[in-house]
Amino acid sequence: MAELFQPKKIIVTGGAGFIGSNFVHWVVDNQLDVHVTVLDKLTYAGNLDNLEAISEDRMTFVKGDICDAELLDKLFADTNAVVHFAAESHNDNSIADPEPFVRTNVEGTYQLLEAARKHKVRFHHISTDEVYGDLALDDPARFTEDTPYCPSSPYSSTKASSDLLARAWYRTYGVEVTISNCSNNYGPRQHIEKFIPRQISNILYDIKPKLYGDGLNVRDWIHTEDHSSAVWAILTKGRHGETYLIGADGEKNNIDVLHAILEGMGKDTEDFDWVKDRPGHDRRYAIDSTKLRTELGWLPKHTNFAEGLKDTIKWYEDNPQWWQGAKQATEAKYKAQGQ
Repeated sequence: MAELFQPKKIIVTGGAGFIGSNFVHWVVDNQLDVHVTVLDKLTYAGNLDNLEAISEDRMTFVKGDICDAELLDKLFADTNAVVHFAAESHNDNSIADPEPFVRTNVEGTYQLLEAARKHKVRFHHISTDEVYGDLALDDPARFTEDTPYCPSSPYSSTKASSDLLARAWYRTYGVEVTISNCSNNYGPRQHIEKFIPRQISNILYDIKPKLYGDGLNVRDWIHTEDHSSAVWAILTKGRHGETYLIGADGEKNNIDVLHAILEGMGKDTEDFDWVKDRPGHDRRYAIDSTKLRTELGWLPKHTNFAEGLKDTIKWYEDNPQWWQGAKQATEAKYKAQGQ
């Protein structure tokens, strides 16, 4: 374990999005002497309502683009660390139009790394297990930090590119970089284009949920609060240049998750529609987080997926004003794609 790093000021890119905003809330609630500057472009996935309960003395919001080198130069002159969540992240969107993914995920990460290099700022890069490709359904193996990269979509290939840039800036320029690759997050404030909130919101709108392909694709689920605590552990205790995989042993196939949502909302577990599979749909993700647990002493708290899912359903039921505005546009987009 590296010497403990105790930042007083951090920048969180993409901090108005789902995972980023949950991390901001976690820091504000658990690190009382840390001030957070959120840098977010507020694309469709960013939502200022995600941050409305946080006091101004704990957080500063800056609307801006991570590709804006002049803005980054100003912000990085007065911070100890950056936690880089900002990304275009939806696979279906990347298949329809890869260009924004290349710009944000590759060029944006480059600009951030250059600002970190100039101002000697610690840099934690948030990535995804999708950079490793997928595993066979009958393969007992799980991804580790040594698994070769094999991305299969425009989204995952741009995230793989950004990971490699971060590694290169550590090795070539000595930037204090750490990287985490995480499995699928779930919890409050997730955009309704994503799998779990889309099914929940469909049921609340009396729309039949939709399931890709045969429904057997496996994802490794982690509650976003556990992801946040893991990121903080890596930022403050992780070794420079190292990658840590974040997972909570939450492997579930999509049909079982959908059944659990339907059952949890009082519906017939078979009351859904099948839709055509997405191109290049990865079959299985599974994370081995042994390095994170043994080296940094991190453990997940939300190990009961059914309870976490119950709480997530309740959040969407209790906060319709948060997601209703985006629902119609999201479903129109899916309908145009035949999904």
